[in-house]
Amino acid sequence: MKKQGCEIEAIGINYTIYTQKRETTFNFFSRNQHQKCLRGVQELHEVKELEKGNNPKAIRHVLKDVSCRAKSGEILAIVGPSGAGKSTFLEVLAGKIEPQSGSIFVNQKAVDKARFKKISGYVTQKDTLFPLLTVEETLSFSAKLRLKLPAKELSSRVKCLIQELGLEHVAGARIGDDRIRGISGGERRRVSIGVELIHDPRVLILDEPTSGLDSTSALQIIDMLKTMAVTRGRTIILSIHQPCFRIMKLFSSILLLANGTILHHGTIEQLSLRLMLMGLDLPLHVNILEFAIESIDTIQKQNHTLLSQSALMIKNSGKFTLQQLFQESKLIDEEPLSMSMSIHVGNELPSGFANSSLQEIVILTVRFWKIIYRTKELFGCKTLQMLVSGLVLGSIFYNLEDNLVGAQARVGLFAFILTYLLSSTTEALPIFLQEREILMKETSCGSYRVSSYAIANSLVYLPFLLILALLFSTPLYWMVGLNRQFMAFIHFLLLIWLILYTANSVVVCCSALVPNFIIGNSLVCAMMGSCALFSGYFVSKNEIPNYWIVMHYVSLFKYPFEGFLINEFSGSGKCLQYMFGMCLASGEQVLKEEGYGGAESLRKNLLIMVCFILLYRFISYVILRIRCCEGGFKKMLILR
Repeated sequence: MKKQGCEIEAIGINYTIYTQKRETTFNFFSRNQHQKCLRGVQELHEVKELEKGNNPKAIRHVLKDVSCRAKSGEILAIVGPSGAGKSTFLEVLAGKIEPQSGSIFVNQKAVDKARFKKISGYVTQKDTLFPLLTVEETLSFSAKLRLKLPAKELSSRVKCLIQELGLEHVAGARIGDDRIRGISGGERRRVSIGVELIHDPRVLILDEPTSGLDSTSALQIIDMLKTMAVTRGRTIILSIHQPCFRIMKLFSSILLLANGTILHHGTIEQLSLRLMLMGLDLPLHVNILEFAIESIDTIQKQNHTLLSQSALMIKNSGKFTLQQLFQESKLIDEEPLSMSMSIHVGNELPSGFANSSLQEIVILTVRFWKIIYRTKELFGCKTLQMLVSGLVLGSIFYNLEDNLVGAQARVGLFAFILTYLLSSTTEALPIFLQEREILMKETSCGSYRVSSYAIANSLVYLPFLLILALLFSTPLYWMVGLNRQFMAFIHFLLLIWLILYTANSVVVCCSALVPNFIIGNSLVCAMMGSCALFSGYFVSKNEIPNYWIVMHYVSLFKYPFEGFLINEFSGSGKCLQYMFGMCLASGEQVLKEEGYGGAESLRKNLLIMVCFILLYRFISYVILRIRCCEGGFKKMLILR
C-alpha cells in the first residue's frame, strides 16, 4: 500500500568555504568536520569581508542560490560534472552541513533538523559497514538500535527488508572489504541502503549510489529505488555523475548543476526541449545528460541572458515578484510551487532515542564482541602470542634464586614485561579507527548515544583482556618462582590485567584523536617510549632533572612497576643476602631504601592505574563527543 510521504523544497541555498589554507601542525579532523567549523553568522561576516578585500580567491562559492523541489513517490536526480556541488547540496538537504543562507521545507513547513533525521535516511558514497558482520546481522543491529519494537517484529522487518533488497541469497554471508572476502560491491551497496531503510524513512538521500558499480548492478540499484519510491511513497533524492539511458529513464526529474548553480530543474523531456529551443541539436547515440553537460557553457550564457532580460523588465515595471523572476529565468520548468499543506509533519516526527542507555550498551557490547571474536589478528593471534610469550619468558627466567642476583633478574623481568605489554598494543588501532567512522555515521542519525558507545567499548574488552592476562601470567609466574603466596599471584594477575587495559585505553584515546593509522601508531609509540624512559627503571627518580620530574609521576610505567616490586618483595620473608647466617638485606629493607611501602602502597598504585584508565577513557569520550556533535565544531575554528 502506498503511504503518504514528504515533499522536500529547498530555496536559495548558498554555501561558501575558504580555500586559503591556514598552516597547522596536524590536520586531525576530516573535511566534513572542517566545513562544519566554517558556519554561522561570524563565518558569513568573514566571507563578506573577504569579498570586499583584495583576495577573492580566498573563498569558493560551492552553492549559489540553489532551489529545487522533490515530490513524494518520485526520484530527483542531481547531476552535473565533478565539482558541481552535488554532494555538498545533498549534505545540506540531509542536515549534515548548514548553509550560510537559504531555507529547507518539508511539506511547506520548516522542520527541526534533528527531528527531520528521524524520518530520513542518508546513504554516503562510501560503504561504511563492519566487514566481519553478516548481512542479516548488520541490518538486525541497525534495527535494534533505531527501532523500539518486540524481537519478533524486529526479526520480521529485517527479513522483509532483506527480501525487498534482493539479498536473500547472501543473508548469512559476511560483508567483507578489500582485505576480507565477502559479498559483491552491488550487494554491499544494497546493505548500506538497507541500513538507512530499516526505520522506514519517508525521505531517502543517496550520494552516488552507483559509484564503482558495473552497469547491470547500477541499473538494479536505481530500479530498486524506483520501486520503493512508487510503492511506498518515498521521496528519493540522489546524486549521479553520468547515468546511462536506461537509468536516466527511471528519474522523475533532474537537477542539473554546474559550478554550484542550477542549469535546469525539471524532467528529461523538458531538458531536451530546452536544448532544442537553444538551437542545440542532440547528436545520434548520445545521452541527453551527457550532451547537456558538454553544453554547459552555452546553457550558462543563455541563463545569464534571460536573467539580464528579467532584471531589465523588473526595472521598467517594478511589478514582478521573486516567484515570477524565478519562473522566468528557468524558461521551461515545472508547474508553479503549490502552497497547499498536505501533511503537517512537524509535530509527528519522532524525537529522542529508540532505546534506553542500558539497552544501547547491551546491543553495542554484543556487536563489539562478535567483531572481536571474528578478528583473527586480534583474538586468535593475540591469544597465542600471550601464551607463547609467557612460556618463553618463564623458560628464560626459570626458577630464579632468592638472592641479590635473582632480585636484579626479577627487576629486569618486570621492566621487560611492562615494555612488552604496553608497547605491543597498536594492532587494535585499525579496528578502533574503523569503529570511529561508523560511530560518527550512526550517531549523526540518532541511532544511539555516544556515551553508550564509550561504555560498551570499555566493557567488551574486560573479559577478553582478562583471558589474555591469565594465559600470560599463569605459566610465567610459577615457572620463574615469584612470590609463592596465592594472593601475591592474584595481585600479579590483576596488575597484568590493568596494564593490558591501560594500553587498550591509550589506543582508544589516540584512535579518537588521530586521522589515520600512521599518525596513531607514531603517537602511541612516542607516548609509550616516554613513559618507559621516566618510569624510574632506566633513570632513577633522584637523577631525573626537576623540569622533567612531572613526566615521572604521569608515566604509565611507574605505578605498575612499583606494584610488581612491592608484590614480590613485601611480606614475602625473602632474604636477599646472608653473612655468617644472618640476613643483611631482606626484600622489605630494599623496598624501604627505594622509598616503596607495603600492601597499602600496592593498593594505592592499583587505584592510580584505575584512575589512568578512567582518564584516558573519558578523554576519548570527550573527543568522540566533539567529533559527533555539531555544536562542538561550531565552537572549534579548525581551518586547514
